Amino acid sequence: MIPESFIQDLLARVDVVDIVGRYVQLRKGGANLLGLCPFHNEKSPSFTVSPTKQFYHCFGCGAHGSAITFLMEHTGASFPDAVRTLAGSVGMTVPEENRSPRQQQESARRKAEESRHTQVLDAAQAHYLKQLRASPAAIRYLKQRGLTGEIAAHFGLGWSGTDRHGLSQVFPSYEDPVLVESGLVIESEDGRRYDRFRERIMFPIRNVRGSLIGFGGRIIGKGEPKYLNSPETPLFSKGHELYGLWEARQSIRQEGQVIVVEGYMDVVGLAQQGIANAVATLGTATTPDHVKKLLRTSDKVIFSFDGDGAGRRAAWRALQACLPVLRDDIAIRFLFLPSEHDPDSYVRELGAEAFRACLGDAVALSRFLLDELGSRHNMDEAEGRASCLHEAKPLLAAIPECALRVQIEREMAKLVQLTPEEMAQVLAQQPAKPFAPGPRPGEGAQAAGQAAGHDAGPPDMGHDFGGHDFHDIPADESDYADYGHFPSRDGESPGAAAAYPGRQEWKGKGDWKGKSDWKGGKGDWKGGKGGWKGRRDDVGGFEGRRTMPSLAKRLLGLLLAHPELVDSMGDQQLEVIDHGPHLGLVRDLIMLAQSSGARHVGALLEAADPDSDLATVLKGLRADILSQEDLPDPQTEWDDALRRIEFDAARSEMTRLAASGLATEEARKRYLELSSRLTVLKGAGIR
Repeated sequence: MIPESFIQDLLARVDVVDIVGRYVQLRKGGANLLGLCPFHNEKSPSFTVSPTKQFYHCFGCGAHGSAITFLMEHTGASFPDAVRTLAGSVGMTVPEENRSPRQQQESARRKAEESRHTQVLDAAQAHYLKQLRASPAAIRYLKQRGLTGEIAAHFGLGWSGTDRHGLSQVFPSYEDPVLVESGLVIESEDGRRYDRFRERIMFPIRNVRGSLIGFGGRIIGKGEPKYLNSPETPLFSKGHELYGLWEARQSIRQEGQVIVVEGYMDVVGLAQQGIANAVATLGTATTPDHVKKLLRTSDKVIFSFDGDGAGRRAAWRALQACLPVLRDDIAIRFLFLPSEHDPDSYVRELGAEAFRACLGDAVALSRFLLDELGSRHNMDEAEGRASCLHEAKPLLAAIPECALRVQIEREMAKLVQLTPEEMAQVLAQQPAKPFAPGPRPGEGAQAAGQAAGHDAGPPDMGHDFGGHDFHDIPADESDYADYGHFPSRDGESPGAAAAYPGRQEWKGKGDWKGKSDWKGGKGDWKGGKGGWKGRRDDVGGFEGRRTMPSLAKRLLGLLLAHPELVDSMGDQQLEVIDHGPHLGLVRDLIMLAQSSGARHVGALLEAADPDSDLATVLKGLRADILSQEDLPDPQTEWDDALRRIEFDAARSEMTRLAASGLATEEARKRYLELSSRLTVLKGAGIR
């Protein structure tokens, strides 16, 4: 912590006019100085700086603050960095309050580590730039994508070369651990090293201060993955960073809005056509941290996603990330391009003006939210409207108290045919807990976009490591990270696959079909392939709602329909269940059945704590279980499910180990053990 007394002393010594004057041309205007505001686009000056009061203020956009605030807002510096910059300019040393010698030593070590990482990244970037100038094939590829040398230079595009050890020409010690820690080099199990990026156009990724923190690479020939990001490092975290934000900062201020697209080729392609205020998430779903960072750059955000199913699902997740930070003085909108286009292809084919026209037609967040919720239910029936409101409640609860929330609730009341008073009463009767939006590592629009063949942005895994294809080892999968999945327009239910990776339905004798299939019209829950369309289930709060089965619900249903499975349950199987994401209720049911001796769902309800989540789930599942037909071989279904859980847990652990660089012998040994176990599980038919 920097002492407040030091901050006040610092502000007394620096002159806000000098600080602002480094970035803004000022002229005398009475007692104050005037200039064009650097925070929004204006033709006549409304930006004033007061030498006597030592603050700046813009009468146009409301920007206001001290010399420290100006550096933070204009340069993107953090508060400590802004303070240190100002302190250095007047010869002051920033003290550290309430920090032990050990803490100070750790801070110094961390700064030295970050500095070393920055140095090696900068050296690699210089190498990639040099390689691009010497590669006709890479230059030809960029020209084919419609990029000029000027725009390539603006974004610092480079070329990795084809040599597996190309960076050994740059760094005298190719064995330096920092090369692995910074994500430039991969070390295999046998200790051999090679460059992470090969045969790829290189996109440097910078933070809000313009410092290089990582790279994205796109392969230009055949090979997988198409996109490759730096791994998580001390400098780089894809859940917090936005590609192109540093390059777009001035244009964002001039345009008064920021456009969010799915991939860095979209960012560069739009900039080539004069639309330079676009940024992209880095191969992951939009996170609340992304949204907060976007709103610090502009109060108007437009998400522009592909019009296909993957793009619409990415938009729905982005909406969820926006809800907790909504307020009345911001505008968030969504633009969906035709399904055959992404922003890059659209602007190249139809031009910048056509894209700008589309931006003007972008849908408001409130409209997107209400239209999507309404499309998931049969709004001609009381049951459908009630189910729609049930799904909306946690989303509404996530919005902070503000006028916008009141407006959305009133629109929602109209949609479900309630008066505002009735709506308020329903919401007050059983207050919903707001969902907890959050990204799944390695998951989001990028993965789906790649499957569709779009330039949706880079994943975060390397493409080979000791004989293993990292892109074949997905990041930790869980369909519990956000409230719902956007149903695709072609009838598939993508969330079902996410709920049970590798198996989109219970095939063969284990299909979830029959009396509980709920067939009908719009918004109905349909059985068969990809059945139970619409929302995912949150495991808990099933009562009164039909939702898409998740792995947890399927296991609960299997146990309740075939209670004899509990009798053969041992510690080893319970340990496997513990490795599955959000399967605590499954374990709770097993323990309840074993301790109470109850087997029938009614008896289990009697034995369960009436206020527990398990009791709520049992009530919601009771009708479905009673209507299901017995499976011919429930034990096989159960064993198969446990193998799937073990398989996914092993792959997730391998992903985490690989991301850490396998720096220790213990990590490498564990990686090989998991690899062997995966081979055994694959032999049992798990993929």
